[in-house]
Amino acid sequence: MCGILGVVSRSPVNQLLYDGLLLLQHRGQDAAGIATSTGKAFAMHKQSGLVRDVFRTRNMRGLAGRSGIAHVRYPTAGSANNDEEAQPFYVNAPFGLTLAHNGNLTNSAQLKDEMFRSDRRHVNTDSDSEVLLNVLANELQEAAVGVSLDPDTIFRAVAELHRRVRGAYACVAEIAGYGVLAFRDPMGIRPLCYGIAETEAGTEYLVASESVALEGLGFRLVRDIAPGEAVFIDLDGQFHSRICSIGASLNPCIFEYVYFARPDSVIDGVSVYDARLKMGEYLAERLRKELWAGDIDVVMPIPDTSRPSALQLANRLNLDYREGFIKNRYVGRTFIMPGQSVRRKSVRQKLNAMSVEFRGKNVLLVDDSIVRGTTSHEIVQMAKEAGANKIYFASAAPPVRYPNVYGIDMPTRAELIASGRSDDDIRRSIGADALVYQDIEAMQQSVRDLGPHLKRFESSCFDGVYLTGDVTPEYLDRLERARLGKDGSFEDPVTQAQMNLQFASR
Repeated sequence: MCGILGVVSRSPVNQLLYDGLLLLQHRGQDAAGIATSTGKAFAMHKQSGLVRDVFRTRNMRGLAGRSGIAHVRYPTAGSANNDEEAQPFYVNAPFGLTLAHNGNLTNSAQLKDEMFRSDRRHVNTDSDSEVLLNVLANELQEAAVGVSLDPDTIFRAVAELHRRVRGAYACVAEIAGYGVLAFRDPMGIRPLCYGIAETEAGTEYLVASESVALEGLGFRLVRDIAPGEAVFIDLDGQFHSRICSIGASLNPCIFEYVYFARPDSVIDGVSVYDARLKMGEYLAERLRKELWAGDIDVVMPIPDTSRPSALQLANRLNLDYREGFIKNRYVGRTFIMPGQSVRRKSVRQKLNAMSVEFRGKNVLLVDDSIVRGTTSHEIVQMAKEAGANKIYFASAAPPVRYPNVYGIDMPTRAELIASGRSDDDIRRSIGADALVYQDIEAMQQSVRDLGPHLKRFESSCFDGVYLTGDVTPEYLDRLERARLGKDGSFEDPVTQAQMNLQFASR
């Protein structure tokens, strides 16, 4: 998952883009980058690390201009953890383009082959974002008449890109000397919205992955960018938009509401915070049916994402709510850290259990989801070491049984604790006395209650349904092998052992 920004302003944008990246830091901690434009010249700085570590005063001074794009990144399957794959990417022909991308292409290998054989373009990295940039560049070149561009030409190029590209993608790009372009995949999987700010000098536009970035920077949210839509803001501040894909439909990623997005964001018209409260309500109804539910003394969230669900669950069941874990905010999110061994070590550094809240109690721990199970196991052990009598565990999301190939780092079945295991197997693995999951239907209904216009969701990691229709078992096998080390094994021995079992059972 990544965070993207694009802006056309009436004043220098370097500070605005930097502040916006800080507001989107939760969407990626691997790398950060900003590209700005002064007329037909680009300035760019990007590298691995957190936003606060990537940019220094000297870097910011070099990012001149009143328009630009920005990106925070975490790597997905098969991508390298290095400065070369930090975004934005740049290509000099035609016109000069920068691009930042959130999502994942499922036909990246095919597109790369087409570019080499037909488009006569070369890609320097393994990043599908660079592939996407070159597809856009080629389609602009094909659509352009003469040496200039207009909005109609740009939208024709995006329409051709939609025809060629498969997967999930929300993008911002800048065309040197023309303006900022933003577009969203025809299924609307990855989020993208825009807002405006009225100034004495005129209207300013900001495109962002989440509405929280707009509000935090003083912009008013106008709306989400529609599936298959492209918007183009020229350097004079003129706004143009068009649906560039026939048959586009809205299928937002349900995991944005479960975990990734900030709770104060609104995505496709639904408050993330309210959706998590609803998930707590539905989870409470599920718990009422469990024989052990009357044995719970206290409800505790696992910070931070699960707080709304845990609080609402406790209210519905008339149970005490307590904060038993204190979070060290200066340790990265364990879910997006590469390597199981690194995650295990990080959990203990990240959370501390307060014995006074656990000692002698039957505790219901509520988390937003259980993905690999590493964090859940360590947290259960910490709670028991703090003196808990019994530990019950509830997940506000259903079991994650399948890989996600649309931009979330869940690429291998072997790394998912629920893949091929029963709920009781999972309970024993994490060490809990009881375990309950949210129903898929209840999770989806939690969001649909607040946004009746949302008829369908991208929920592949829960139900194994891949909306793009091109994800086969062979495709998933290739993704799994892409994560193998140079010696043919996973970095983490537990993951490798699970992988061996899965391949042996086929």
